[in-house]
Amino acid sequence: FFFVLVMPSEPEPSAICAPTCGVFTTEDLRRLRDDTPGAQQVVHFNNAGAALQPSSVTQAMVEHLQEESLTGGYEAAAKHRSRQMSTYTTLARLIGADASEIAIVENATVAWREAFAAVPLAASDTVVCSVAEYHANYIPLMQMSKRIGIKVKVVPDDADGALDLEKLQAILAQDKSVKLIALTHVPTNGGLVNPAAAVGALAKQYQVLYLLDACQSVGQMPIDVNALNCDMLSATARKFLRGPRGIGFLYVRTASLSRLNEPYQMDGYGAAWSGPNTYEPRPGAQRFENWEFNVAAVIAFGVAVEYALQVGIDRIWVRIQHLAGLLRQKLRAIDGVTVCDKGSVQCGIISFSVAPVPAADLQAFLHAQKVNITHSGAHSTMLDMHARGLKEVCRASVHYYNTEQELEHVAGLVAQFLKDAASHPK
Repeated sequence: FFFVLVMPSEPEPSAICAPTCGVFTTEDLRRLRDDTPGAQQVVHFNNAGAALQPSSVTQAMVEHLQEESLTGGYEAAAKHRSRQMSTYTTLARLIGADASEIAIVENATVAWREAFAAVPLAASDTVVCSVAEYHANYIPLMQMSKRIGIKVKVVPDDADGALDLEKLQAILAQDKSVKLIALTHVPTNGGLVNPAAAVGALAKQYQVLYLLDACQSVGQMPIDVNALNCDMLSATARKFLRGPRGIGFLYVRTASLSRLNEPYQMDGYGAAWSGPNTYEPRPGAQRFENWEFNVAAVIAFGVAVEYALQVGIDRIWVRIQHLAGLLRQKLRAIDGVTVCDKGSVQCGIISFSVAPVPAADLQAFLHAQKVNITHSGAHSTMLDMHARGLKEVCRASVHYYNTEQELEHVAGLVAQFLKDAASHPK
């Protein structure tokens, strides 16, 4: 098993599979992998961290940076203003929104925090969340509890390990202090897909604001904000959308703006200084943006989203579920591996334990073999990990450009590693 570096030319749009193609053919996969230089270098099963970029995405970013160096950053931005604006419309198409409902920000964490900070909360109010929350979300909830005295209620899991909808409905029906549901769609530490649309229906029924962290779901599965009934949604470019690092977006429903406070801190881009003692927030979600941002990353982000749309999100989702299911099956067959994923619907993130062998040891071994995975400690999703008695899990995350041969190769390496570890215990 070896890799040969092939530097392809940028593909014409016709070279990318159309959404109507159905399943991926061998030729489809060859073209997609030719578009992905990194696929010739490594087996990349860390797509939930940062996916390998198509060459067109990298090229768009590099070309703009080169132009900035030759003509000036402001001048290059002005020249390519239309390309920046097209990223808003492309993101809107991706999630079924209007371009005015999209704010482009530094990353998904900034997007989530900006949205959360805009929710009007008082000491008597309650925020509801799931067991699977990430530390970047749950710590701000605890901070707000410490700062002003809000209550945080964690909805238990159902028998499959997802958020329990019956228990959520009971909370909403009985507790009129609930002002916000903050839900992670797909947690960082496993393949669970929470029932985000059903939660949205309950939020709408009980007139509670709904903030959805879609950082791990956008790009690997279809997302329609109207079907989800979310008021706000946060996501990043670098994961399953295959975009650059350091850029993300926030969706804010137009009809929900009147229910939110102004952004915590606005500059002269998010608001107009209309008089010596007055200002006017921008009318749409762009009030959550700052004036300074990475123009090259914004342009490349738009290229990445357009690429995903051309491939077809429905097809991507089917392919990811297929590959993830195969990898779980192969891992379960290995002595010493425990697959830890929860939920009746599972995605492209595969969590597994090789305890008592440290997860970091397996990660390092695979990295030496040009295979990328990562591991997740209890500190990242403490409520869930403690509830299940887990200290850490290995995390592999597949994408549509991965192959069945790569699954077989990685499973064989894991089996070899554990066999060697058993023969030479520390």
